[in-house]
Amino acid sequence: MTDIEVTSRTGSDGWTATVVVTDLDGSSSRHEVTVTRAVLDRLAPGADDPVDLVQRSFVFLLEREPKESILRSFDLPVIGSYFPDYERVIAG
Repeated sequence: MTDIEVTSRTGSDGWTATVVVTDLDGSSSRHEVTVTRAVLDRLAPGADDPVDLVQRSFVFLLEREPKESILRSFDLPVIGSYFPDYERVIAG
């Protein structure tokens, strides 16, 4: 089992989420994810912050690749560049 810890801080046009992914063996990775208000409204309508959306996005990513392959810093919509079904799966 993998633990995904997400915290966020408000920025000028949205949030920056810090994500720490820890495996059972204790190895971990750290990621910074930018989420704009427009992206949050599109993928998680009615949400007040991106924590749940980012957590679900990392579950999505970890089902497809190891934590070491996930970019260390990225804008959330970039996931769709690598996995075209991302927005449909996450918003659905």
